Amino acid sequence: MTSDSFCLDRSRRMRPPSPERTRGSGTPDAQLLGLQALAHIAADEELGPRFLALTGLDADGLRAGASDPGLLAAVLEFLAAHEADLVAVAEALEVSPATLAAAARQLAGPEWE
Repeated sequence: MTSDSFCLDRSRRMRPPSPERTRGSGTPDAQLLGLQALAHIAADEELGPRFLALTGLDADGLRAGASDPGLLAAVLEFLAAHEADLVAVAEALEVSPATLAAAARQLAGPEWE
């Protein structure tokens, strides 16, 4: 699979809104961070195919699920599983790795007890 087959749509690439956009609470919008992380993964020649292979998704499935908080949580958890990827994406999005980890927890919702 080539990176071109994974990319959501390279022709529509533009700098996304600042991930530090907040929802009145002073914390970054978790869904926006998840979408931005997904866009970063989609544009990366190594991360994109690895994410697809690990999730079993294809590009169409990824596009269809891009608004699903569970998928966005999985995107952020995928990054958190490899610290170097988490740090690189956090730097690219101009947020801290802890901010991405917090967004993953928020999107995943409450844990089962």
